[in-house]
Amino acid sequence: MNDIHPTAVIGEGVRLGRGNTIGPFVVLTGDVVIGDDNWIGTGVVIGAPPEVRTFDHPRAAGDDPGAGVVLGSGNVIREYAQIHAGLKSPTSIGDAGFIMNQVYIAHDGRVGNGVTMASSVLLAGHATVGDGANLGLGTKVHQFRSVGAGAMVGMGALVTRDIPAFALAYGAPARVVGANRVGLQRQHVDASLVERIHRAYLSGEVPDLVGADLPDHIARALSGAS
Repeated sequence: MNDIHPTAVIGEGVRLGRGNTIGPFVVLTGDVVIGDDNWIGTGVVIGAPPEVRTFDHPRAAGDDPGAGVVLGSGNVIREYAQIHAGLKSPTSIGDAGFIMNQVYIAHDGRVGNGVTMASSVLLAGHATVGDGANLGLGTKVHQFRSVGAGAMVGMGALVTRDIPAFALAYGAPARVVGANRVGLQRQHVDASLVERIHRAYLSGEVPDLVGADLPDHIARALSGAS
């Protein structure tokens, strides 16, 4: 049902779906729910207690392990990534994500579907990443900040303000420098609309999409752009 390497450690509270590949020296601990067909590489840790100074770290069976982790299906999680349990609510990751080596996802984080996180991305507590976002190598996201759906964040960025949906941002601190035009084009958005969104973001404005012919999921994401 699942291919689990003999060196992996699977805690009693872990619930696994089907077709998962669990690599060498993986640790799954605490209240962790994992869907189907995930690939989890060497040394990954999922469900360790929230990294919060005031949290009473568990020392014995029955101690509070935190609010857990919910991982969807079809994700690839590469070597030595760490996903910590939630403090107030479960840390959650959707489906079909590509999480590269040494990524850190802190407590209460929310990561949508189809997200790409390059090596050494650091996501602080309570941060949110929308569906289809792409975070470049070494990106750091401050606690309580959000990266919108379909956004592209350049490598080494320091995200201290929310990044709107389908924006292109980079720098330290990260700033929006236009739209993720490639991402929008791949979603079959008309070229004139892509340029309208791009110009709005260049001007620091919310795109005016009145009457725009957009796929529903993109329209919903952009309606919350700020």
